Amino acid sequence: MTQTASRFKIRTLQIMLVLSVVLTSMKFFAWHLTRSNGVLTDALESIINVLAGSFALFSMYYASKPKDNDHPYGHGKIEYFSAGFEGGLIFLAGILIIAKATYSFFLPSEIQQLDMGMYLLAFAAVCNGFMGIYLVKHGKNHDSVLMVADGKHLLSDTITGTGLIFGLILIYFTHLNWLDNVIAILYGGYILRMGYKLVKSSASSLLDEADTEKLNQLIRILNNKRREKWVDVHKLRVLKYGSHLHIDCHITLPWYDTLEDSHEEVSAVEKLIQDDLHGQVEFFIHSDPCLPTSCPICILHNCKERKAPFVKKLDWTVENMLPDKKHTLE
Repeated sequence: MTQTASRFKIRTLQIMLVLSVVLTSMKFFAWHLTRSNGVLTDALESIINVLAGSFALFSMYYASKPKDNDHPYGHGKIEYFSAGFEGGLIFLAGILIIAKATYSFFLPSEIQQLDMGMYLLAFAAVCNGFMGIYLVKHGKNHDSVLMVADGKHLLSDTITGTGLIFGLILIYFTHLNWLDNVIAILYGGYILRMGYKLVKSSASSLLDEADTEKLNQLIRILNNKRREKWVDVHKLRVLKYGSHLHIDCHITLPWYDTLEDSHEEVSAVEKLIQDDLHGQVEFFIHSDPCLPTSCPICILHNCKERKAPFVKKLDWTVENMLPDKKHTLE
């Protein structure tokens, strides 16, 4: 990532961390006033925001370090590890919240000053909403999975916080205090699910699971602006290292082209992708010579070495670009 983008991300996470500490303190004060398990669940979940935000800040700093001999692809994958760490903490918080609410069914505590607690939670929910929208927007602009994960977490806090406020309003008017534990258990279940999804997404990225969205975007770019000499592109791979992309592929070119001609075509592919994709992109493109079996799908009109007549143009798709095989009609 560029130094400017790196500084922006680090500064943004620093501000978000400070705000998270303030909002967490406010939620614990609301719990102190109300002694509500529902409010406590929200406060405990906010501790996760602080811990995860601290680790995210370190991860963003580490990811911004330049490549070195030990990390030839850069340090960006720590963003996925950080997102998984956050998901694990969220999952643990969900278990603790459900356990505490279940225990309170048998040893209930008196709920008080719900009105003041609701005001504080409403303010915190609005703040989390704005922070979440900001992080998701700029995380997508800077292709940062960590900022997007933090932003979605804060947005989910806003949704659950809003639901908690409505639950507290219901308790305030009905005086059914046992609803507080039901709300806490439902909240804990939602948090468990969110933590699981974050861990799963992080593990998939660390294991280099194919990013279908990024692959389809890349294939659309190549399909829309392909040159006649590009007979096919196969063995396509896209690896993500934070905001950094590494693209591997083989491109089939006319067998009679000189080394300089082939290099020019490979450079054209690289420039085409660089111009359309955000962030830094690194390429490893291997050029293959065409074979007689390529002639029926080759769109080069003035080829003097054609061994078979042109039959039809093949659209490039995920199905024919991922395998390690030149394109043919068979």
